[in-house]
Amino acid sequence: MSQLGTFWGIGVGPGPAGYIPLAAVEVLQQADIIYAPRARTSETSVALQCLTGIAINQDRIREIEFTMDPDRTVLSEHYAQLAEAIAVDLCAGLNVAYLTIGDSLTYSTYGYILAALQDLLPDLPQRTFPGITSYAAAASAMGWPLGVGKERSLILPCPEDAATLRQDIESHDVVVLMKIGARLPWVLALLRDMGIAEHCAFARRIGLADELLVDGVSDLCATSAMGYLATLLIRKTPKEKRHV
Repeated sequence: MSQLGTFWGIGVGPGPAGYIPLAAVEVLQQADIIYAPRARTSETSVALQCLTGIAINQDRIREIEFTMDPDRTVLSEHYAQLAEAIAVDLCAGLNVAYLTIGDSLTYSTYGYILAALQDLLPDLPQRTFPGITSYAAAASAMGWPLGVGKERSLILPCPEDAATLRQDIESHDVVVLMKIGARLPWVLALLRDMGIAEHCAFARRIGLADELLVDGVSDLCATSAMGYLATLLIRKTPKEKRHV
């Protein structure tokens, strides 16, 4: 058997080019194969858009379709099959990079791939490069602090019901809500009912052509705002004015 190639997981940021770490760019130049995931519902890979301006031989890129099925069994089977395909390349001694939007290990498909590969190849040489999360980019774009002093912040995928989310908000100062999808209408209704909508912010497709940034969501229309790559920043009380 050939010596195993190295597997690199690379967080490329939330969407716009230029957010990828310099160390990761250096690794991309060494990769024999670059896997770029694309959502089954999307025509293009956002991860590849993040590489705009970086000189990479297109022959090394393999665009792959991934599923967002909520069924854990379906997900496990899907990523096990993908890991087997990547393992073939690694066993041939090829260095493989796997792109993932946002941060590599924050609610990312990369986590499934890495776990499946380590099951197949326990001695696999690998390194994970962190990336800028959507909520960090959203907070920066709107000057919206994710935590000040001893504020308690919670990062979570959107719960399935309003009662659970209300409890999460009431027990924390700041809540970062990801993977909202079709739940946005009742989420916004909850924030308005709690009287905190004006303290919250919404971001979708940060840095891309159809970017939406809204600081204060009292009047945000859920129907037009819903979509992939959306993040909601929830604050239970108004931001305090801090004096130097």
